[in-house]
Amino acid sequence: MSATRRQILAGTGALGASIAFAGSVPELFTGTAAAATDGSRGYGPLIPDPDGLLDLPEGFRYRVLSREGDALRSGEGTVPSNHDGMAAFPGRGGRTHLVRNHENRQDAKHRVPTVEGLTYDPEGPGGCTALTLDRHNRVLGERVAIAGTSTNCAGGPTPWHTWLTCEETEFRAGEEGYTKDHGFIFEVDPYDPHRTGAHPLTAMGRFQHEAIAIDPRNGVVYETEDAFDKPFGLFYRFLPNKPLGGRGSLRAGGRLEAMRVPGVPDLSVVQKTGTTFDGIEWVPVPDPLARQTPVRLQDFGRGGITHAQKLEGCYWGGSSVYFVSSFARSTDGSAADHFGQVWRYDPERRRLTLVIVFGPSTDVQLPGESPDNITLAPGGGLMVCEDGNGAQHVFGLTRRGEVYPMARNRQELTSAATAAGGSEEEPEWGEFAGVTFSPDGDTMYVNCYTPGTTFAVTGPWRR
Repeated sequence: MSATRRQILAGTGALGASIAFAGSVPELFTGTAAAATDGSRGYGPLIPDPDGLLDLPEGFRYRVLSREGDALRSGEGTVPSNHDGMAAFPGRGGRTHLVRNHENRQDAKHRVPTVEGLTYDPEGPGGCTALTLDRHNRVLGERVAIAGTSTNCAGGPTPWHTWLTCEETEFRAGEEGYTKDHGFIFEVDPYDPHRTGAHPLTAMGRFQHEAIAIDPRNGVVYETEDAFDKPFGLFYRFLPNKPLGGRGSLRAGGRLEAMRVPGVPDLSVVQKTGTTFDGIEWVPVPDPLARQTPVRLQDFGRGGITHAQKLEGCYWGGSSVYFVSSFARSTDGSAADHFGQVWRYDPERRRLTLVIVFGPSTDVQLPGESPDNITLAPGGGLMVCEDGNGAQHVFGLTRRGEVYPMARNRQELTSAATAAGGSEEEPEWGEFAGVTFSPDGDTMYVNCYTPGTTFAVTGPWRR
């Protein structure tokens, strides 16, 4: 099993990258059109932004939609911190509705303001905000969509155009100042948040949720669990009592199950792309609410259960669900090391396949390690948010397995710390998150986590 290798092509003000893959990359893009690319450079080198916010290829431009600390247009307070997962929904007259997570913990600089009818726990600092944009990406409105939650990391859209926001925490009432248990999924209506309110979908489990994807054919919801430390997270499916029932139907409950790969207790040991496992099993979760024991520590009976470190991005493509293991480190207790995996599960065949292993194999400071949020691009290919060390990028990945930089965050966190009187440190930039596309495919929306900034990126997207 040879390690994936990355070759870096670097120059002044520009950066290109490519990854050598051993697997069949085109299967990642089932159901999309092929992108017309001109080699591993994608859209060309990144051009330094004179305003020091976002580097993009020539011909692309950005608009800043929202920044943390600014006033919400609704008058409800300030724009919260820690912009994370996000999705775009179609509106009337060419409008776009964005729902944006805020991964706020108790030390967040700007908490999500509490709003009557939209607040779960008054002591919870997290939640979501909703933006309404016109056809030119001008902000028409910005408001609280749900409040009183905690550590809202990622989530995913539903086929009926709502957003499922996921809490990546397991704090109970009485811990860290919270008045209610946390670790749930909540449904958010991007058009009128009061229609969904702030109701935890308890049957979908209480654990360190990351992302979800829904099978549009039968309504099965797949869920990832982002656990950094052992015992690592699990990959779940939720079988709803009212599949594809529309807004509010998930509150009717269902059955939560966890994936077992027979003979494989830790997915990190699999490092050869194309490796396939048939006969995947789904084991009922003994106690989805984790009343006494965290789900990943519960007794799943003979054969145990399959774990993986840092299960993050999740999306549906074609007839399969894809999910990301951001990295695995033996020093943290993983069975083996890798810099990021993408897995594909085919429900009809009950087949699991390792599709991609990210590099580099020699220098973890180089870009392309630790994939996080991931989405299908409308013109073919993937967009991947990087959450690693050093410079932070949004990378594109073509059908041919070519990786190219699409954006680079220029907001240096260490410069701000030094200016405030802190000691000089190695450069550090905030991660990207929440990459998503407008319904017409003409705009890429993406968040900078810190300082919280939401961008709209337009340009010559190839069809």
